[in-house]
Amino acid sequence: MKWIIDKNRPICPQIEDRICASIALGDILPGSKLKSVREVALETGVNPNTVQKAFSELERDGMIFSRVGSGWYVSEDIEPAREKLRQLLNTKTDRFLAEMADLGVDAEKVMELIKERNNE
Repeated sequence: MKWIIDKNRPICPQIEDRICASIALGDILPGSKLKSVREVALETGVNPNTVQKAFSELERDGMIFSRVGSGWYVSEDIEPAREKLRQLLNTKTDRFLAEMADLGVDAEKVMELIKERNNE
């Protein structure tokens, strides 16, 4: 997993969102062991405490669980990850469409632009 961290936004939610999306999209399968807090911290270039906090939030939300002395694993029930991803996508889509509307671009034109970009 390649990490792109935006230093202008809170880092912990970015880590949570990325792991959540990877679970929801099937990039990380139920029961899979996650990289350690230390490994993720090194990959992202952030403090291990930040990664630990993100993992704890994901555990609270039922997406992952820990086994003492063994590490962090993806929960068998991935529905919480799917639901959170739906919420994230809806929020980002609403924000994008609002920005386009501010420019005077309606949803139909946005769809045309997306199709054009997708074909490039």
